[in-house]
Amino acid sequence: MVWKPHVTVAAIIERESRFLLVEEMTPQGLQFNQPAGHLEENEDLITAVRREVYEETAWQFEPEHLISVQLWRKNTASSTFLRVCFSGSCHSHDPEQVLDEGIVATHWLSRDEIVQHQSRLRSPLVLIGINDYLEGQRHPLSLIKSFLDLDYA
Repeated sequence: MVWKPHVTVAAIIERESRFLLVEEMTPQGLQFNQPAGHLEENEDLITAVRREVYEETAWQFEPEHLISVQLWRKNTASSTFLRVCFSGSCHSHDPEQVLDEGIVATHWLSRDEIVQHQSRLRSPLVLIGINDYLEGQRHPLSLIKSFLDLDYA
């Protein structure tokens, strides 16, 4: 059997010192997460993060920086995730957009409020990503190269 990590994307979106998080129903109950989700077949990472933010929050997202690439596994019995974390801004909210299944609400929370909900974070990567962002980690999107359907013939 070939081992493969789950490839996911996440968005850190800050406005007026508050971060956009989703509250979602999970097998562990209601949890908070950045807008995030799995990379789909035939999709590049930038397209994936834009799609996930829209599907989960009804906001259009414009990625501006790569914050980090995070490899995470809760324990040896758990799945492994390769998470590509972006920062950027959002615009053009569509209040009529139906949010992804499982998304209960969206919230703009300060870092302190996020820490208060730490026991309800989907993973430690939520706060780690925000801390990296607040510490000034910013990498150009040009680090990401996509070669889908590239013909070398």
